[in-house]
Amino acid sequence: MDMRSMDEQTVLLGHGSGGQMMKHLIDDIFFEAFGSPELVVGNDAGVAELPATGRIALSTDSFVVTPQFFPGGDIGRLAVCGTVNDVATSGAHVRYLSCGFILEEGYPLDALRRIVTSMADTAREAGVRIITGDTKVVERGGVDGIYINTAGVGEVPAGVDLSGANCAPGDVIVLSGTLGDHGIAVMGQREGLAFSTDIVSDAAPLNHLIAAVMDAAPHVRCFRDPTRGGIASTLNEFAAASRTVLEVEEQAVPVRPEVRGACEMLGYDVLQVANEGKMVAIVPADEAEAALAAMRSSRYGKHAAIIGTVCELACGTEPYVRVRTPWGSTRVLDMLVGEQLPRIC
Repeated sequence: MDMRSMDEQTVLLGHGSGGQMMKHLIDDIFFEAFGSPELVVGNDAGVAELPATGRIALSTDSFVVTPQFFPGGDIGRLAVCGTVNDVATSGAHVRYLSCGFILEEGYPLDALRRIVTSMADTAREAGVRIITGDTKVVERGGVDGIYINTAGVGEVPAGVDLSGANCAPGDVIVLSGTLGDHGIAVMGQREGLAFSTDIVSDAAPLNHLIAAVMDAAPHVRCFRDPTRGGIASTLNEFAAASRTVLEVEEQAVPVRPEVRGACEMLGYDVLQVANEGKMVAIVPADEAEAALAAMRSSRYGKHAAIIGTVCELACGTEPYVRVRTPWGSTRVLDMLVGEQLPRIC
C-alpha cells in the first residue's frame, strides 16, 4: 500500500502536523462538510454577528462515547445536539458552534467523514453554524478512535432569566418525551444485547422545542436536558437550587415498554438512565397545559407529559425528590451514585 492510498483510508500522525497533510484533511473533510463562511476563511477564530442584546450564553462539552455509531445516532450527532441543547436551556437563541477533534492514528477516514457529515446535517437541522475548530492526532492507543469537543454560543433575549432557583411551590414539571432511550440503545450496542424490539437513541437538537415552549409559557422557570444521571439528577439539582421538594407521579412518566423491560433486566432505574433528546421544563401551573401543547406540537415532543409538581419544603428538612408509586406510596429518588452507564456521551 503506497502512502497516498494509506492517507485516503486512515488517520496518520502527519494529519495533525500542521503541514500539507493536515491542510488536506481539513479542506477535504471538515470544510467540505461544514462550509460556513466564517470557517472557510481559515482564520484562527471565527468572527460572526450577534444582536446587541448585551448577553450571551456559552457552553462547552466533550464527547467520548463508545461505540461511536449506535442505533439512532453517532458521536457527531451527539456532539452537536448536546451543546445546542445546553445553550438553549438558558433561553438563548443558539447561533454558532466550535468543534475540536482528537483523532487516533489509524482511525478510518470513511468513519470520520460519516461523523462529520452527521454533525453538519444536525447543525443544519438546529439552524446553527460551525464557525471554528481544531484537530489533533495522537499515537495509537492515545484515545479510543475519536473524541470530540464542541462549544456553543447564543444570545439571551432581554428579560430572560431561567434558573433552577426559580422553581416555586405549585409549579408543574413537564417532560418532552420517553425516558431512557439513549442510554439503553448505547448499552445494547456496546454489549451486543438483543432486544425483541429495536431501541434507538433519542439524540436530537431541542432548541426549537424550547423556543416554542417559551412562546407558549412566557413565565417558564427553567429547562434542563436530563443527560448523564437521567431525570433523577436533573430534578435533584432543581430541588437543591430552589430549596423545594419535587414530586413525580411514576405512572405519568412516559417510558417505552421495551426500554422499561431492558431496565428491569439490567437492574437500572429508568429515571437514572441517560437521555440525549429530552427536555424537562418547570412552569407555573396556569401555563402548564400551554407548555405541554407546545412540546407536543414539536417534532421531538410527541410524547410529552406532565409528570409532577413542585412542593413546599417542610421546616427543618433538606430539598429532595420523591416519586409517588402506582400503589400510593412514595420513595425518595436520589441522584445516581457512581457510574451506571460508562461512556454514554
